[in-house]
Amino acid sequence: MARWERAQATRPPTPPAPWEAEDAPDGPDPDAPLVLAQDGPHGPVIHAANAAAQANGAARGMRVVDLRAICPELQVVPADLAGDAKALHRLILWSRRWCPWSAGDGADGLVLDTTGSDHLWGGEAAMLANIAARLSGLGQVARVAAAPTHGAAWALARHGDREEICGARALRVRMAMLPVSALRLDGATLTTLHRLGLKRVGDLMLVPRATLERRFGRDGRALMTPLRRLDQMLGDAPEPVVSPAPPLRFRIVRRLVEPVMDPQPLLDEPLGMLCDALAEAGQGLRGLRLELYRTDGIAVRFEIGCAQANRDPAHLRRLLARHFESLDAGFGFDTLSLEGLRPERLAAAQVRLDGGIDSDVALATLVDRLTARLGPGAVELPDPGESHLPERAEGWRPALDGLGGGLDGRRADALAPGGLGGGGLVAPGRERPVRLLRAPERIEVLYAVPEGPPVRFRWRRKPYLIRRHQGPERIAPEWWRAKPGTRLRDYYKVEVEEGARYWLYREGIAGDGRGGEPDWFLHGLFA
Repeated sequence: MARWERAQATRPPTPPAPWEAEDAPDGPDPDAPLVLAQDGPHGPVIHAANAAAQANGAARGMRVVDLRAICPELQVVPADLAGDAKALHRLILWSRRWCPWSAGDGADGLVLDTTGSDHLWGGEAAMLANIAARLSGLGQVARVAAAPTHGAAWALARHGDREEICGARALRVRMAMLPVSALRLDGATLTTLHRLGLKRVGDLMLVPRATLERRFGRDGRALMTPLRRLDQMLGDAPEPVVSPAPPLRFRIVRRLVEPVMDPQPLLDEPLGMLCDALAEAGQGLRGLRLELYRTDGIAVRFEIGCAQANRDPAHLRRLLARHFESLDAGFGFDTLSLEGLRPERLAAAQVRLDGGIDSDVALATLVDRLTARLGPGAVELPDPGESHLPERAEGWRPALDGLGGGLDGRRADALAPGGLGGGGLVAPGRERPVRLLRAPERIEVLYAVPEGPPVRFRWRRKPYLIRRHQGPERIAPEWWRAKPGTRLRDYYKVEVEEGARYWLYREGIAGDGRGGEPDWFLHGLFA
């Protein structure tokens, strides 16, 4: 039984949490104190910390505000727990190169049942070295251990050496040296054991079983009692590895009797077979890979993507058509392979009585065809963000990533006429410009009173006379992430003499103690 655990890895914030600190443009400094934070009952708490943060007193479960009080230069990045879980699941399947049975072990570890597999790698020591080297190549730092039981391997991976092997004969002696926290118990039980003077596993071994049963419960009624965990560690109680089933793979391979120069007429049958297999499993694909093998051994590969899960052979056939325009067949193709990528759940849908298709399906079909012709980065959809500031509230993402579950409410509002325009979140009744500048541009403004509306302004060396104005709409700085001294904004919607309408704002007010005279900027243009 080999058990290794994955070290915590810092991940870029996507999307940023409301309590995230302002980071440098190039990302957080790896040598500075850095913590990953998650929401807690009384504010964000630390999920993980680097060595510099731990040297300043950071500990898991500690409140971020408490650590920031003693370490002002602390950098905070929100922990992507969902992303970590997906990455761990991929590692579960990836680790089956060493043995057929692997499973997740908590939120930061894997357990591998290597019974009968270690000799294929030259023994347990060579296998552990290979595991550590492979993970290091992936940018992960891991602690690996091998032991006869799952519980013993878990304990050694966290409380033993970085790479340690424990045999069956030395199991009881080695486990007796470890602290009771190596038994995978909850915090309340560990506190009780410490109060009773039981600080090591060896101390627990000397206590009569009847005494432990009376104090902590019997095995059948509590699965995480000290006695139960001790039996699992020493092999007196079974703890099998429940390995998750591998993901379904949808792949059709067709070997041709004779080489062909144009494989397009032969795609209809394998595409139909692939879509039938997807329908039988209740799945749809988000990507399709076509591999064509020439008689001279050269392989040609095409990949297409779908904005929504799809299993329509005619639609997939159209998306593949453009890839054959510049196809070099050589001396012909004798084998072709179709594989569905990123399968997702797709239930059967009722066809409309008028024979039409739903708007979401029509939009996804249009996105697929445009992306196939123009490229994956050429078609984008608004991606609203949770922010009061317009430049942070608006964003864009590739259309193939933004239609996975259909249009949500925020993105649908962004696409609606008179909606967000730039793609941000706005309060009801707040109109936003159709075009939002990438960065606000400084302008010269003439106003009657210091805190009044503008009368004239000059933008890009051209003067404008304001005929009408609406506002101000005050947007205060986001105090949870703004730097000290950040000034508020007063936005005005103005109409100039020529009829064009612009979105201006004054940054700061006179006498606010956060700088000199207020500055004016132009941020957007209305239709």
